[in-house]
Amino acid sequence: MTYQIIGVGNNAKTIKGDGSEYVTAIRYLKPFKTVYNGKVHNLCALAEKAQCHVGCLNTAGRGAMNAVQRGRERKTMWMLSDPIGFYDALNADITTFIRRQRKQGIQPCIRLGGTDDKGDAIKLAPHYPDAQFYDYTKVVKRAYQDLPKNYHITLSYSEADMDYANQVHQAVLDTGVNMAVVFRDKLPATFRGLRVIDGDKDDLRFLDPKGVVVGLKAKGKAKRDDTGFVIDPNWTLPDGTVWSDRMMRHKYPDILGNV
Repeated sequence: MTYQIIGVGNNAKTIKGDGSEYVTAIRYLKPFKTVYNGKVHNLCALAEKAQCHVGCLNTAGRGAMNAVQRGRERKTMWMLSDPIGFYDALNADITTFIRRQRKQGIQPCIRLGGTDDKGDAIKLAPHYPDAQFYDYTKVVKRAYQDLPKNYHITLSYSEADMDYANQVHQAVLDTGVNMAVVFRDKLPATFRGLRVIDGDKDDLRFLDPKGVVVGLKAKGKAKRDDTGFVIDPNWTLPDGTVWSDRMMRHKYPDILGNV
């Protein structure tokens, strides 16, 4: 059976964690500016605030291929035009995927927000207790919510909006949630007082220690990003804390000039 909505084994990052213990299914939609019935739909509500739509992973790797983009747009249009049919198909995919993995003694993992931030797993995860759901999200309030036990989130950091950046950092301190940070080149050992781990080794975020920075290297269009979404950690304070140039200028505008 071919899955209609989710994909398995076709993502360069998730397959790094696939094996005898875990296999990940992921859903990709068109995240930004889909026009349907004369209305523009953004499936990542905070994309413009975080400016992540500029260097979105939607265009990285296979996402740069026209055929892949058409497939994601087709699924998004299906969701908008026929939500009942779309979610019936999604639930059928999830049920089949879980059954297949369980039959082989493998933990099924599901990332529904491959390129969107709708948070569908919040409602769906409780209906599939045998699967581990996880997502990256920019919706900071989710870190403070009582989420399903089998749903793990990692906040997405961006300094395109410094208030947003500080809210994400504070949520890490308050709740122990992790934050994913996209760095331009190599990963620093720490960032904003938090230990940095290599998030490119695999995509199994629910196995990460709590309260850390999940460091990711810029990919695709993100390599040229200058909005603040991609971080250049080029300042080390006397206490060893690593900050970006943008953060330093925000903190000390009288000395360095504001961004």
